Amino acid sequence: MNQLHIIHLDESFLVCIKPPRVLSTDEPGGVPELAREALGDPNACVRTVHRLDRVVSGLMVLARTPQAASELSRQIRDGEFDKDYLAVVHGTLSASEGRMTDLLARDKRERKTYVVSKMDKGVQEAILDYRVLAGNKDFSNVLIHLITGRTHQIRCQFSSRNLPLVGDRKYSLNDDPCEIALWSHRLSFRHPVTGQQLEFTANPPDTYPWNLF
Repeated sequence: MNQLHIIHLDESFLVCIKPPRVLSTDEPGGVPELAREALGDPNACVRTVHRLDRVVSGLMVLARTPQAASELSRQIRDGEFDKDYLAVVHGTLSASEGRMTDLLARDKRERKTYVVSKMDKGVQEAILDYRVLAGNKDFSNVLIHLITGRTHQIRCQFSSRNLPLVGDRKYSLNDDPCEIALWSHRLSFRHPVTGQQLEFTANPPDTYPWNLF
């Protein structure tokens, strides 16, 4: 079973590094169960307040009380919970930094998200800011700040511009020898009890394709 690395722990919440191919939700083998195992208490209150795609790794916050879960969820709903990601994509971007704005539609049967041309039922606006940190003729290392948090937003928006994420099996046709190169890098939010502004960062492992830069 995957082991969970906890980087911050207090009575209200914990911050951990989610392993790849682990569900964020509270079910057998999911992140909350791994957190309880790491805490040594199978009955501990551990609640998911935000999700990462199953294949994605990196920082994740879990609430340890119902009150903390409610407050952290409110911050997410009200746009007070900042998330930055790191990604390695195939290709080079036309600008070193910028904003991507698209209309996204979700196909529940295919479990895929698509860029569409007009607003319709179920269509949502998706916005992210990006900055290229490093690159070569084949790959780019990109820092991404999410303005909205749509399902598969980063993967869909970049692949629609012929910049698929390395290791993405759903939105790319490339046969990359690695897990998806998408990493939850920075989280910023207020402590659910004290209100203190907090920030946590973690870097991806020094493995392919992260070690190309």
